[in-house]
Amino acid sequence: MQRNSGWRQAPVSSGLGVARRLISVPVEFLSDEQVAAYGRFDGVPSRAELERFFLLDDADRRRVDPHRGAHHRLGYALQLGTVRFLGTFLDDPLDVPWAVVEYLAQQLGVPDASVVKDYAERIKTPYEHRWEITQANGYRQLETERVAAELRGFLAARAWTRPERPTVLFDQAVAWLRTKKVLLPGVSVLARLVAEVRAEAGDRLHVLLAGKVTPELGRRLEGLLVVAPGERSSDLDRLRQAPTRASGPQMVRALDRAAEVTAVGSGQLDFSDVPPGRPEGLARPGLTANAAMLRRLPQVRRTATLLATVRTLQVAAVDDALDLFAVLMATPLIGPAERASTKDQLRSLPALRKASATLAITARMLLDLASGAGDGPAVLDAGAWSQLRAPCPESAWPPRWPRSRGWSRAPTRTPTPGSGRNW
Repeated sequence: MQRNSGWRQAPVSSGLGVARRLISVPVEFLSDEQVAAYGRFDGVPSRAELERFFLLDDADRRRVDPHRGAHHRLGYALQLGTVRFLGTFLDDPLDVPWAVVEYLAQQLGVPDASVVKDYAERIKTPYEHRWEITQANGYRQLETERVAAELRGFLAARAWTRPERPTVLFDQAVAWLRTKKVLLPGVSVLARLVAEVRAEAGDRLHVLLAGKVTPELGRRLEGLLVVAPGERSSDLDRLRQAPTRASGPQMVRALDRAAEVTAVGSGQLDFSDVPPGRPEGLARPGLTANAAMLRRLPQVRRTATLLATVRTLQVAAVDDALDLFAVLMATPLIGPAERASTKDQLRSLPALRKASATLAITARMLLDLASGAGDGPAVLDAGAWSQLRAPCPESAWPPRWPRSRGWSRAPTRTPTPGSGRNW
């Protein structure tokens, strides 16, 4: 995707065979595709969009029906829906997807939608209808001082409170204009306004942050950009490097890094009057650019950028140290314990399997004994008792409970032959 770095030629084509034309716009952050799509149809509208912007209600029909000729009614309705959908009128009112024309023709009862091609036979007709639609629906021009002030205030508030990219702010401006029924200006006009507002918000943030820096803190911040004799990088470059391995020396280095960044003293400043997210956005150049580029920044901007960078690094350094500590704890300490526990569980599986089989045999014997007794009580005689003890001999029993700490074990009696025991 190419970016506009100056005046570019963006081709705009017509949907119904109108001749191509060229427009020139001075924008820097919009791509050629974005410039070409500004205030124009970018594909066929969805069914939901057709029903939202091109559905004619009773009030619309009262304005459309008085016009003579099916081509005039259809052309009027086409311009009405277009300004709702795009926020502006097209230089060529027929430069729309054919699905839109057919959708409006069905509502107006026009059997042949192609009659709309006769709409611009009289050159003044589309302009007269445009003026009528503007007056009837309350559309305004951005050139009005009040409207321009409202838009600038909206953009200034968003640029100050949100670290948005210029393209996002541009899209928000377009959405605001459509919502407030303000006709879209030229793309270069709106792009320049967005750039100016973002620059003003950035200057305001730089002045606010630089004003919080004391002379001592300012010297420490400037010292981060100094490359000591015999070194190849500055202290800022060194502090921006996070731990790369999970080891004891790296843990020590991570703790020293967090302590060194904290010692700069930026965390003691009050940032309650700075919108959340704005310092992080300002810190991006400080986290990526080299020291030489940062030294070439103007004094106020350089101080604000370094302050935001150090505050962001302070949080990142502590997080990196905690993450590394968690990895070290999990690798040599928690890992062996988990492996030992797994081995113990695996060693106990044979005994558990044997005990389960013994329990199943004993339960089956008891159920057979109960079913053989019928409706009466099941009697456990000496023979039955011997059969129950056969799967689990006394040598395999667990040791007896110790008689200590208040615990006692009920006496065990072995039934004598011939005696009955009711269950």
